[in-house]
Amino acid sequence: MGSFSVQATVLMILVVLSSSNAGRILVYPVDGSHWLNMRLLVEALHARGHQVTVVRSSTSWYVTEMSPHYTSITIPLQEPQVIESETFMANFLMRSLELRRGEGTPWAFLAIYNHLFSMIRQNHNTLVQMAAAMFENQTLMRELREAEFDLVLTDPVFPVGVLLARHLQLPLVLNVRWMPSGEGHFSIAPSPLSYIPQLFSRNTDRMDFVQRLYNHLYHGLSLYLYHIVAGPPYQTVCDKYLGPGVDVMSLIQGADLWLMRVDFVFEFPRPTMPNVIYIGGFQCKPSKPLPADLEEFVRSSGEHGVVVMTFGTFLGGLGPERSEVIASAFARLPQKVVWRHLGERPASLGNNTLLVEWLPQNDLLGHPQTKMFVSHGGTNGIYEAIYHGVPVLGIPLIFDQFDNVMRLKHRGVGEVVEVTTLEVESLTLALMNILDERKPYRENMRKLSQLHHDRPIQPMDSATFWVEFVMRHKGAAHLRTESYKMPWYVYHNVDVLALLLGSLLLVLTLVWLSCRCLVRGLLKGRKSKLE
Repeated sequence: MGSFSVQATVLMILVVLSSSNAGRILVYPVDGSHWLNMRLLVEALHARGHQVTVVRSSTSWYVTEMSPHYTSITIPLQEPQVIESETFMANFLMRSLELRRGEGTPWAFLAIYNHLFSMIRQNHNTLVQMAAAMFENQTLMRELREAEFDLVLTDPVFPVGVLLARHLQLPLVLNVRWMPSGEGHFSIAPSPLSYIPQLFSRNTDRMDFVQRLYNHLYHGLSLYLYHIVAGPPYQTVCDKYLGPGVDVMSLIQGADLWLMRVDFVFEFPRPTMPNVIYIGGFQCKPSKPLPADLEEFVRSSGEHGVVVMTFGTFLGGLGPERSEVIASAFARLPQKVVWRHLGERPASLGNNTLLVEWLPQNDLLGHPQTKMFVSHGGTNGIYEAIYHGVPVLGIPLIFDQFDNVMRLKHRGVGEVVEVTTLEVESLTLALMNILDERKPYRENMRKLSQLHHDRPIQPMDSATFWVEFVMRHKGAAHLRTESYKMPWYVYHNVDVLALLLGSLLLVLTLVWLSCRCLVRGLLKGRKSKLE
């Protein structure tokens, strides 16, 4: 009894200490795959005793109203965001693939990005309505202020949470990779286009002249994306509710902390900032046992092993024609295949392939029988593949997936196939190439996995530490650069260069005038002597 009493006392002390250090966190997430990793961070913060409140829309796809890990505030929306509509995203994907068939011409290039930017603009416009609904609700705003939150945690790709943090005058922590203008680093850290690839460029950090030229073109696209597509809707909200001289990009750049969802095992080396904390793979974890029927199927593969295929949260299928190509290629493999497939069962499906509507991706990738991961190239899946050391065949479809899988190819841990030109022979060859144990893909991925695991602190522990750091110190201003407040000509020292060049020109002009006067005087004197 004495031992039990001591243990109970210690436990009580720990609970008291935990609750005394507990904070109040307001979370504004982004739906879909972004919520899947934000939810894990919310759960980790809740487990450490913090009270978490999540703001969600009434049309939310994944963010549930009831949860044991958070309380929710539901904002009514008349129509859902386009990224919350499974039907819309399926139609968007099919139209994107149709446009990519003609890729290579200027008209196709314009059509592809006009289609993409139109979808992004539509989603931003819906979210602006949600922001206005929040700010117009004086009762809600008063309750949020009276709740005395310690900080706002948000994903800035759709930056309503950023506006909310400013309205409530709270420290801001970003769970970030993407911004309204593209990749997050470009908004906070020096990003020379000579070796930092832009979003959609599919470049590596080693670019020849033509690639650098295209890198500038895609940088121009990112500027267009923010200044023409994404920025103006939020500016109307800033002007009406946040006061003059406020813009959403400056609010994002002024965040106290950036929890960046990559690391330099996956990302190319580049300049960074003190308030950028790298948590790439923070959602990864050891695999758990598979359900009995799935375990039996996987083990039946014997020495050949298993191929896992899924296209993630938003994208379930590629249509009957492409599904038949994929099924035919899989049927030629000696491996068993677990394929998350939505839609009609392909007629060419082999006996080695199991179709499922859902699969435990992390647990399958961590199974010793798994030999390859066929993926669209979403960041979450890529990091799980790196974590478990499984090489990847990338079939990128939309958004950043092209750049993601190109990074894997550059690391020698995967290959890429183009979905619009899928053929049975070429796909089979790509699959067998990666599965060939004599090729370096698997060994390269094992080395990449070792680098990912070899760190002094786990990504989730780092994320929770720094969130609590901001809470303890009411922000992290000492880590934040103020360079974003500079005019562009000051940031790039255009005024200094102009002064130096002007001074040099002035000196050269005076020297030239002096020499001219001296020469004229000499010539005039010589002429006088001759006369």
